[in-house]
Amino acid sequence: MWQDFLSLIYPRNCVACGNSLYKHEEQICNYCYIHLPKTNFHLQSKNPVSSLFYGRVPINIASSFYWFKKKSGVQKILHDIKYKHNKELAQLIGKFYGEDLKQHKVLHDVQCIIPVPLHPKKLKQRGYNQSEEFAKGLANELQIGLNTHTLTRKEFTSTQTKKSKYERWENVETAFEIRDFEALKHQHIILVDDVITTGATIEACCQVLQKIEGIKISVLSMAFASL
Repeated sequence: MWQDFLSLIYPRNCVACGNSLYKHEEQICNYCYIHLPKTNFHLQSKNPVSSLFYGRVPINIASSFYWFKKKSGVQKILHDIKYKHNKELAQLIGKFYGEDLKQHKVLHDVQCIIPVPLHPKKLKQRGYNQSEEFAKGLANELQIGLNTHTLTRKEFTSTQTKKSKYERWENVETAFEIRDFEALKHQHIILVDDVITTGATIEACCQVLQKIEGIKISVLSMAFASL
């Protein structure tokens, strides 16, 4: 009865569609869980995400969970994560994606997950790193370690929004560095971002990561937004 009373004052609605949630539903209703547009790129060796890196950096598997479209449920989810500091939602999306990856038995040999880092100044401004929260959900579901200290961001860069493909690459070209080259030697890692558009940020990370001996890199994100 107490829960029913609270729901009248603080209604629980699906982040994606706005409809009321049932008691067993967590932030996203069952309908949206089933019908949000998944890419299933992890089942395709050649896909729009992996094609971004052809001839640029060696990637094992590249995939995104959802297709991003403006004014869609996926955009509402990403907006809630980024601008309403909904860490739990980012972790939930990571959990959902982890469930899919486990079901199809891909990335079973990965040793650790690395989120694309924020510069300390931007982290202080924003309050948290949404890519790291997504990575936490993945790591917990896949039972893989999370590494947030080896790859760091040494340059404070402006937002990538509204930049051209070349401007995005130029903006992050030298933004990242490795603190410990021994920590990831001969490991298969998953590099995680929130949204992949041109792949410029991921490419900049991979440029420094591939300097590590024997490293194998796969890439995952919450969503893919084609230009």
